Amino acid sequence: MKTRNTLLAIAIALCTTGLQAEAQTTGNNVGTPDYTVFVNPFIGTQTDETGALSGSTFPGATMPQGMVQLSPETENMVTWDPCSGYDYNKDRIYGFTHTHLSGTGCTDLIDVSLMPLTTEVTPEQLQAGDFSQTYSHKAEAARPGYYMVQLQESGVRVELSATVRTGVHLYTFPAGRPQSVVLDLNRSTYRGEAYYTGRRTYDIIQSQLRIVDERTIEGYRVITGWAKLRKVYFRAEFSRPFHSRLLMDGGRNAGGCDVVNGRCLRAALTFDAQEGEQLTVKVAISPVDARGARQNMLAEASSWNFSDYTTAAHDAWQRELQRIDIEGTDEQKTIFYTGLYHVLMQPNTMSDVDGRYMDTNFEIKQLAGGQCPAVSPSSTPQAYHSTFSLWDTFRAAHPLYTLIAPDIAAQFVRDMVLHHETYGYLPIWDLWGQDNYCMIGNHAIPVLADAILAELPGVDVEAAYRAMVESSTRSHPNSPFEVWEHYGYMPQTLQNTSVSITLEQAFDDACVAAVAKKLGRQEDYERFHRRSLFYRNLFDPATGFFRPKDEKGQWLADFDPLSYEQPCFVEGNAWQYMWFVPHDPEGLISLFGSREAFLKKLDENFSLTATSGEVNGNASGFIGQYAHGNEPSHHTVYLYNFAGKPARTQELVEQVRSSFYRATPCGYAGNDDCGQMSAWYIFSSLGFYPFHAGSATYVIGTPLFRRATLHLASGKDFVISAPNKTPGRIHVKRVRLNGKSLPDLTLTHQQIMAGGTLEFTMK
Repeated sequence: MKTRNTLLAIAIALCTTGLQAEAQTTGNNVGTPDYTVFVNPFIGTQTDETGALSGSTFPGATMPQGMVQLSPETENMVTWDPCSGYDYNKDRIYGFTHTHLSGTGCTDLIDVSLMPLTTEVTPEQLQAGDFSQTYSHKAEAARPGYYMVQLQESGVRVELSATVRTGVHLYTFPAGRPQSVVLDLNRSTYRGEAYYTGRRTYDIIQSQLRIVDERTIEGYRVITGWAKLRKVYFRAEFSRPFHSRLLMDGGRNAGGCDVVNGRCLRAALTFDAQEGEQLTVKVAISPVDARGARQNMLAEASSWNFSDYTTAAHDAWQRELQRIDIEGTDEQKTIFYTGLYHVLMQPNTMSDVDGRYMDTNFEIKQLAGGQCPAVSPSSTPQAYHSTFSLWDTFRAAHPLYTLIAPDIAAQFVRDMVLHHETYGYLPIWDLWGQDNYCMIGNHAIPVLADAILAELPGVDVEAAYRAMVESSTRSHPNSPFEVWEHYGYMPQTLQNTSVSITLEQAFDDACVAAVAKKLGRQEDYERFHRRSLFYRNLFDPATGFFRPKDEKGQWLADFDPLSYEQPCFVEGNAWQYMWFVPHDPEGLISLFGSREAFLKKLDENFSLTATSGEVNGNASGFIGQYAHGNEPSHHTVYLYNFAGKPARTQELVEQVRSSFYRATPCGYAGNDDCGQMSAWYIFSSLGFYPFHAGSATYVIGTPLFRRATLHLASGKDFVISAPNKTPGRIHVKRVRLNGKSLPDLTLTHQQIMAGGTLEFTMK
């Protein structure tokens, strides 16, 4: 029987992230389907037969926006391929760690590793640090909030679950065998030869292990990596006392010490097999301090009943997944709901239960309810968030948050504004509360613009707009705005990746201009609208491509539109960046002189298979030059709508959906990039897509389902209906919104939020 305190602890755990509390609990209601059964956490975990990336996702246990992502490591040294540390093709597990990234293009985290064993660990073995064991997929399973595997050498059955800030392990040992657990603070991500030694000391600055009592260990580590500096504090509690322990710093045996400090710390704990075959371990973490880890444990994980946590995790995910209901095949539902699961895993909670978090200045700040800049009081519990993969997620993932989870989307906006206040500009790529400055542009700007233009409740518009303007005028690396406004483009001789930056900065400026216009800031509107057209200054009519110029306005020589090795582009070639003008498709068309010329070029984009040199590792999922496995291409299939050929858009949407998404471990055409790849599928299977992310509008595509329903936060429903939809019918004859024709094939956020029915008649 659950005690009163246990029930209270589980209730607190469910309320510690906004998405979990926003919807009413209906997961256990009679007649409500269990959406979690359609989530397959192994989708995206396997590289394909060529060795190319699939999704680089992980199968372990986590909660919506969870700080903890508890998952196995199949890599001795975790690199960017896969960044998550888990490859379905591998047959060996090196440990179970509490933090991960899902589908990113670089790797970090991998904190606090545990591994159960059925041997007593010697000092020599602990120093060597390799306790890996083989496993089989036949003895492995995963579902939202739960992971299980049987380790073959030891025979230990490992089960994992999680609250928002705590990982929960249940080990079942074979009867009569020794019982040990290794806790390793030296496992991390591989940062290159400069960081690697034979003892795997990486780039850890300092760490500590402290024996609190015979059931409890606390500690921390300070580490640099993709995030400039991270502090990770933990508290580990064991359901049974350990009767002996061995602590080591590299090759230095700490003997009977209760505290050890160093850079290569491990502990081996031995338990009495006579006291039972099962051992539960709870590990709470904090990015703030040891007190935060203790409080997180007390608030979220007082129970020793493992099933309490799996039930709570199931119910939390059920509430999130039931925001959208679809009618489709089991395979379609598996792809769809796994995608929704991958989208909602992050951005991650980065504050403790008391609201404290570490800001970009490495100062501890307090998040007090809803009384912070850029968000008004709300019934949703507040949390500070990180893991903003904005170069990827601004395109579809953030519009999806705004659409189906407005309360938490408002918190994301607030957190970006808080970042701006201490860092000087909005986040580029925010990880563990720090900006790793990966990629180009500043694509927090379209996220804030989308929120303002969507009239997202709870957003302080003035604070958000001020952050947008300052982030578009305050120069910093990759964004020298004095160069931008002086030349009207980025000269390659003054700024590397100049063409990509020019196109992406023009788009960001268009987002600022749209908000300025809405707010009546005419002078700002004129300035940023003028800047949004700077993309035209790098278009070469002779070649039909955007290409680099020097500071004198001269085209640079040796231009190869097929090459991925030209320094003027980022993760793409001239063909893929040719189409990145989502804020002005009509203007892009006009550069070609006629719609016919534009369509000829666009058709060639989807048919030309030629290559030149080595293809960028991020480019995959090809249809001609279109590369669905990387984000710059994601909106391109919808361009035909603006050139008068929506039927071609519909054909390409169906081709991408059916070719590059599968309900298998090798289920994505490239990195999922914190849910962006998944968000593309969710929107494109519903029948519309945020072509101009940042405008709170959507363009019509073609639905995959006969019926889908968005259950909106207001309590209203928005129904997408296609009564005569069959697998062979992909072309749209007519679209009606609440019975009225939708002739321009566009839909506004406000129209969706009003509820009603979008009806497709298929040809």
